[in-house]
Amino acid sequence: MTAAGSRQARAGAVYYIDASYFVFRAHHSMPADMVDADGNATHALYGFARFLSDLLEQVRPERIGVAFDASSSSATSFRNGIYPAYKANREAPPLGLTRQFALCREFCRHMGVAEFASEEYEADDIIGTLAARSRAAGLCNVLVTRDKDLSQLIRDGDVFWDYSGNTRYHYHDIGPRFGVHPELIADFLALTGDSVDNIPGVPGVGKKTAAVLFGIFGSLDELYANLHRIPSLKLRGAAAIAAKLLQHKEAAYLARRLTGIVCDLPIEATLDDLKRRPQDASRLNCFFDTHGFGNILRQQVRRIAAAV
Repeated sequence: MTAAGSRQARAGAVYYIDASYFVFRAHHSMPADMVDADGNATHALYGFARFLSDLLEQVRPERIGVAFDASSSSATSFRNGIYPAYKANREAPPLGLTRQFALCREFCRHMGVAEFASEEYEADDIIGTLAARSRAAGLCNVLVTRDKDLSQLIRDGDVFWDYSGNTRYHYHDIGPRFGVHPELIADFLALTGDSVDNIPGVPGVGKKTAAVLFGIFGSLDELYANLHRIPSLKLRGAAAIAAKLLQHKEAAYLARRLTGIVCDLPIEATLDDLKRRPQDASRLNCFFDTHGFGNILRQQVRRIAAAV
């Protein structure tokens, strides 16, 4: 691709980063003995900073947004209000990691990258809302994540980029990868459940069964409108599956309220707000000094600034 073509490609897509995954990944993969002069842990912060810098240097996106989960627990999420057990199986992150999350957001700002967070909504909802706006403006979305939930946002022209796995999934790749087309991911998870988020789903309906059902019925509503047809399907235990679906209908629809990503938050952000701004070199140098980061990251950040 020519330089002009590369610039055109960058201008035609907005990159959205699911930050929490990369912070937690750094927390578990970087040496835990990385600390600043006061003994505060910096390993997750450094790992996230390297990830973001690598991405910026590799892709040089014109527009980019980084979405964080602001709360250290799900207690303030609107989903927790719907279902108190939502994510109740997760342990709260250690205090040191909560501190590093805040510093990761600060690093984004110093790098001239827009960052977002909400106490009520999750990073997925922020990305869903911003992605809907950029799509309405005729731009494609690149979702940098490994979270299958976000695949429901993918439409023709978009990319689900599993950055850690170095794999990109386009619209027609989602079905073979996750079981159903993107538009049905939330319905699919409502039936199968999601152990990561402590969503039970319909007992006895696994991924293969759900994929078969949604290959016939185009939505959760259509499925339940045609329960009487299920016993006659060429599906092992079809009659028992229909009975389970009927018995757990309320739970399935409750789960659907949890698995669907909100795409209409009142976020005060425009596409211009997602354009990269110049780095704040002075604050970055102070930031690196405060947290004990060496020359490798400093040099990389300077290269990124020079390439904009």
